[in-house]
Amino acid sequence: MDDATRSEIIEMALSDHTSFDAIERLHGLSADQVKTLMRSSLKPASYRAWRKRVRDFGTRRATYK
Repeated sequence: MDDATRSEIIEMALSDHTSFDAIERLHGLSADQVKTLMRSSLKPASYRAWRKRVRDFGTRRATYK
């Protein structure tokens, strides 16, 4: 994977408006693969904060639908 693609995937994953499904449709990476990419690309504390935000947002989204 080239740096531009990696950067785009990271940017999409950090966005609260992009789902794992959208990333999979565009780049063919499953949610687990995106998490692995983020773990290797972010600092440990940043990764934990991102995972917490993704989990919390998913729970909130399910509540509102």
